[in-house]
Amino acid sequence: MKTDTTKIEMANKAHEEIPGNPSTATSSKIKLNDRSNGEPLRVLSEEDWAFWRHNGYIVIKNAVPKQQAKATADFIWEFDEKNPSDPSTWYAPPRAEMKMKELTGTGMVEVYNHQHLWNNRQMPRVYDAFVDVWGTEKLWVTIDRANLNFPLPPGTDKKGFIHWDYDPETRPQNVQGVLALADQTDERMGGFQCIPWLYRNYDTWKLTQPEDRDRFQPDISGLEDKIVKVKMEAGDLLIFNSTEPHGIRPNKSKDKVRVAQYISMMPAEEDNAELRNWRINSWKHRIAPEGYAFPGDPRNWEQTKYETAKLSLLGEKLLGLRNW
Repeated sequence: MKTDTTKIEMANKAHEEIPGNPSTATSSKIKLNDRSNGEPLRVLSEEDWAFWRHNGYIVIKNAVPKQQAKATADFIWEFDEKNPSDPSTWYAPPRAEMKMKELTGTGMVEVYNHQHLWNNRQMPRVYDAFVDVWGTEKLWVTIDRANLNFPLPPGTDKKGFIHWDYDPETRPQNVQGVLALADQTDERMGGFQCIPWLYRNYDTWKLTQPEDRDRFQPDISGLEDKIVKVKMEAGDLLIFNSTEPHGIRPNKSKDKVRVAQYISMMPAEEDNAELRNWRINSWKHRIAPEGYAFPGDPRNWEQTKYETAKLSLLGEKLLGLRNW
């Protein structure tokens, strides 16, 4: 077992300048599911599958029970030292500086390995949804954080930025996901937004763009009316293709807070000892990933206040503690 200071050296190098989560590889050697293996879908319906293929995202209803989602949300509020019924606590300055400045003020909560987060990661319905989009049972779950997106303070105006976490030119075989921990049915409140039109038309769109364009943040001039604001209820899981341009929409509601947990899965890399050892160490000692978009919690609360999360048999496989 590695020490607490061990880094995912190869993964960190790949994530030094990109926002993607370094707890898994940037791209999989296994391609996303095309249904050629003939395996039946577990969670998605045929209608869901067609929507996923056309739009690059899909919402899985009731991926975790609403009561479990609420318990996680209550913990996120507690961990971030904010009171859901007292707006005066919502706007404290960030505890750590973001290298990725676009994420400043978007409500990222630097918690990664608490029991509540692992309870959601190892839910069979969450796992089965990712089996559907990957076409393989042998998956690892990302070790990722949570989000509290508060209403914009009076006099503040943000448009919310659309971006990719991986350069779409590299054709990453990767997906990302977010679990709603509270209802996000009001389009004015913060939540997930994306541009399926650009996902479908990227190859022709890029021909209209300058060669030196930002590979991670597209110029969406003229595409504003094509932005889709995805509505979700507590317990719903959204999965999206990493070539889907996406972002957090600004919260322009009066008093509604978007609460979410980021969850994704990728094919397991059981022969990658460096990455596997880091993942196990991260879980065991509550260590945050390091990367361009991950500042960590300077209070070190996960290490000092909480125990190592208990894993189910499925959870052990999703972490890499046990082989598939």
